[in-house]
Amino acid sequence: MSETDESLFREVDEEVRQDEYKKLWDRHGRKLTVLAVLIVAAVAGYQGWKAYSLKQAEDAGTLYFDALRKATEGKTDDALAALSAVNHAGFGQLAKLREAVLLGTKGDLQKSVAAFDAFAADPANEPALVDVARIRAGYALVDTAKPDELLTRLGRYDNETSIWRNEVREIFGLTAWRTKDYTMADRYFKAIDADKDATQSMRQRAEMMLQLIAPNVGAK
Repeated sequence: MSETDESLFREVDEEVRQDEYKKLWDRHGRKLTVLAVLIVAAVAGYQGWKAYSLKQAEDAGTLYFDALRKATEGKTDDALAALSAVNHAGFGQLAKLREAVLLGTKGDLQKSVAAFDAFAADPANEPALVDVARIRAGYALVDTAKPDELLTRLGRYDNETSIWRNEVREIFGLTAWRTKDYTMADRYFKAIDADKDATQSMRQRAEMMLQLIAPNVGAK
């Protein structure tokens, strides 16, 4: 085959390809254009959504930490107002927990416990934070609740696999001490003292309570 023939075949092949492309475009060009526009719009929308979400998180974080600052300065009411204005999936949960804590600090125990309970009852909240809410409510009720009430609230955590077992045992032990059930108090504080995973401060508190309990247990 001569070079002229090869050149001719190349030109014919190129024309055939162009013709096929033209047919494809005539049949599907509009769809391809719409698809391309949608892809570009989706990418732009996703980037815009990310930027919006980041801005929302930054604003919520600023408001949240400003509320914490006000709380440390003793401006409890201002802190509560700021926390109630935090509208964000992540920081919003932290804000609700902090609100409950501050209500207790302010002396409104009933509202504090109610806030913790409301948080724990919301299935949208993070399970780990729900556990925190239940434990904090338990500590808030140590001086007033009956032992059976606290057992109903927190009994699920009193087992060797729970990371909250020592906090719950401390709550049960303090309540037993308050109600003069010294044998039960002794049992719970000994369980804390024997737990190698208990924090040093937790173990020290348990040992102190055991010293207070010992004369009462021995008297029986």
